[in-house]
Amino acid sequence: MQKLIFGLLITLLGVQFSFAQDPTTEKQLKELSQLKWQWMADKNVDKLAVLFDDRAKFVHMSGSWKKARELEIIETGSIWYKKATVHDVAVEVFGNTAIVWSRITLDAVVRTNEVSTEFTVTEIFQKQSSDWKLLDLTFSSVRDTHEIEK
Repeated sequence: MQKLIFGLLITLLGVQFSFAQDPTTEKQLKELSQLKWQWMADKNVDKLAVLFDDRAKFVHMSGSWKKARELEIIETGSIWYKKATVHDVAVEVFGNTAIVWSRITLDAVVRTNEVSTEFTVTEIFQKQSSDWKLLDLTFSSVRDTHEIEK
């Protein structure tokens, strides 16, 4: 009986450690998310096209669409993501899937209107081969007092 309990304990500890957050992966995802904001500001659709999975979805205040439309919007400047000031980031990794929540202030030009909006942005990434691909990017409008629970 003691061997059974000891074996169960070892198994549970092993499972717990296998699901622990890898600080290197978390840091890599935070940096990738930050790079994405810079690429969006620079209208660098070549780098974004590699980052965005072909089936990626984008949810904005005015609608939702797929990769080709998001790249067109960025390239033409119909939405120019001038600057995303990131205030807070939380990352959770679930195997080869990761969710990055960022609380940002987005300074943008939407058509011809300059706007500054507080958002919590949810990004879903999936590890494909050795690269992380963005599957979803969703903007949620929030108050500037909002905090991401970690």
